Amino acid sequence: MNLSMIRYILGNVLAVEGLLMAPCSIVGYLYGESQAEVYLILGICTLLCGLMLRWKKPENSVFYLKEGCVSTALSWILMSILGALPFVLTGEIPSFTDAFFETVSGFTTTGASILSDVEALSHVSLFWRSFTHWIGGMGVLVFVLAVVPLNGGSHINLMRAESPGPSVGKLVPRLRHTARILYIIYMVLTVVQVVLLLLGGMDLFEAITHSFGTAGTGGFGIKNDSITGYSAYCQWVITIFMVLFGINFNAYYFILLKHFKEAFSMEEVRAYLLIIAGAVAIIFVNILHSCQGVFDALTKTFFQVASIITTTGYSTCDFDLWPTTSKLILVLLMFIGACAGSTGGGMKVSRFLIVGKTVRKEFGSYVHPKSIKKIQMDGKPIEHEVVRSTNVYFMTYIMLFALCLFLISLEGQDLITSFTAVAATFNNIGPGLGAVGPTCNFGGMTVFSKWVLSFAMLAGRLELFPMLMLFHPTLWKDSFFSRKKN
Repeated sequence: MNLSMIRYILGNVLAVEGLLMAPCSIVGYLYGESQAEVYLILGICTLLCGLMLRWKKPENSVFYLKEGCVSTALSWILMSILGALPFVLTGEIPSFTDAFFETVSGFTTTGASILSDVEALSHVSLFWRSFTHWIGGMGVLVFVLAVVPLNGGSHINLMRAESPGPSVGKLVPRLRHTARILYIIYMVLTVVQVVLLLLGGMDLFEAITHSFGTAGTGGFGIKNDSITGYSAYCQWVITIFMVLFGINFNAYYFILLKHFKEAFSMEEVRAYLLIIAGAVAIIFVNILHSCQGVFDALTKTFFQVASIITTTGYSTCDFDLWPTTSKLILVLLMFIGACAGSTGGGMKVSRFLIVGKTVRKEFGSYVHPKSIKKIQMDGKPIEHEVVRSTNVYFMTYIMLFALCLFLISLEGQDLITSFTAVAATFNNIGPGLGAVGPTCNFGGMTVFSKWVLSFAMLAGRLELFPMLMLFHPTLWKDSFFSRKKN
């Protein structure tokens, strides 16, 4: 394993994180908050640590998928540890476990919080919480690939390890240009949302922080009631942009090239929008009697469906009080998630499409045993490797989910709380049901459960395998002996 390249990548990640703490310091100084100094000092220290790690460039810059997975997992863990320190040192979240949970929830765009009074935080800390969503939404390593020149031809492995979905491809021949295009689209959509929220009466700080939370499909709010206190206009703007950020970014690239046919013929996008429409229709009818008119019911329904399926986690009402049918649909949406290649979490619509097509193919083989048919997506045959990896992903997901659920059950919470706590963190949703519902938080969980759920958030965001690779004994054994031999 190319340890020197892993060290070099970690250095770049820390250097970028140190630089990204600078805007937080500026916000703190604008509001006259003493916490700004903590963010400034930590930002400088993180930057210096990163520069020290990347000072000596590796002689061998080529690495494979295993290095990509390890680099990605270690980057996110290290980034979360250092990102949690400002909360601890400012005293706003004195417990490191709580601060780490909050930061992991931010970077993984989960939005699950241990805070009972969000409004007690300083502006600089509120900005950092929301900013972690925006950083983690597209992926910090994608950002590094966009701005830092990394030599070598194997850096698609970094993108494969971090980007959500069953497969990752290049929009343009050069991977670095692909990363730049993704971030340009990401930034433009974020800026447009900020402008629209400003037109709706939000101040600049509110518009930026909520746009960060929407763009990264994270869901950290700056008010104790999340989005409930804002106007219907702002709620609809956030709803629409949650849906937009849950769409595969390849569709936006096709639109930029004026290839509208390719953009609107993507099966995953069509299925994603149909699932939203179906869920909205059923829940709307189910809760209409308890709302203040048709518009109120439609606003609440569309907002919560968009929030859950895109794994954003904002809320405008206590959906834990909704009828069982509506809550069941929301739980199912937690697992489905958004499109591959978006900032959303969950298992991804494309994976369910692939599994559905596989099942249909198997049924067809019973009727016509000698027929040979290939599974297709968007008119193109799906490679057997993608189908295999999708099946492996589902099996691994079920086993890891069951393990986390068992460990959380040791705390003694009721089944609904335990199940939805794991579902909400594993799928990077945010709120669950019961004691971790939209009007509650994860602060009541034990220290052990918070660490388990922190792992679940990281594993869910990185599509399981990068985190699991860290526990592979052969990987480290081979690395140790190869280093010793050298």
